[in-house]
Amino acid sequence: MFFVVTFLVSWGAWFAVIGFGGRAMVFPMVVLCMLGGFGPLIGALVVRLRLRRRPAPVHAVRFRGRRLAWMLPALVVAGGVVVQGALLSSVVGGPAINLAPGLQIVALSGGPAAFVISQLLGGPLSEEPGWRGTAYPRLRDRVSRPQALLILGTVWTTWHLPLFFIHGTVQHGFGLLSWAGLFFLLSIGPLTVLTGFAYERAGVAASASVHFGFNATFTLLTATAPLTMGLIAAVLAVVATILLALPQPLPMHARPA
Repeated sequence: MFFVVTFLVSWGAWFAVIGFGGRAMVFPMVVLCMLGGFGPLIGALVVRLRLRRRPAPVHAVRFRGRRLAWMLPALVVAGGVVVQGALLSSVVGGPAINLAPGLQIVALSGGPAAFVISQLLGGPLSEEPGWRGTAYPRLRDRVSRPQALLILGTVWTTWHLPLFFIHGTVQHGFGLLSWAGLFFLLSIGPLTVLTGFAYERAGVAASASVHFGFNATFTLLTATAPLTMGLIAAVLAVVATILLALPQPLPMHARPA
């Protein structure tokens, strides 16, 4: 149900934009683009309303105030992956780190507060309640952890594909048949592991912190050169491999209060 609703909303909106010329920044196409981005959140709300009388999945992680301590390290690790990839790129001959374009993006967004809000809405808050808060624990009730991460990573990657055909999106700037586009798609799988790891320990707040930390740092560093993106994907893959080797937390019903 979640996947069906999510793709109906997101792909329905995005393919409508493509059908009307594929320009995201033209009204009312910008509204449809934004609606598509909220597909996972809408899918989550539909599932929660439809199944509200059923018990929560065994692997669902409920909000607890003390788990907010995970948000900062989750954000730092996600941002650190991007910084590490960008530094490696500059060392091996790629573009040097330059904050000027990123600061210009912040200014064009309306300042730091508006930038943070836009980065929170464009991914962490519009997607994480769906992908991690709804789909992941329900997948874990049916399949193993690696299988759940593989399925979700594949679906999440596929979900982004129409954005490559909409002018004004980051993905269109990469180009689907390009190294940058390929590395973007390859990075989603290991990012699924990072967000899943954070969710298992502290719920949607932590997975949203990973998503925000990665996206915001990527935007601030304008790390869009193919070499930089490839090295970011490589660092992500290494970190994801390490996290997969760590002990898996117990389901919430088996954890001590």
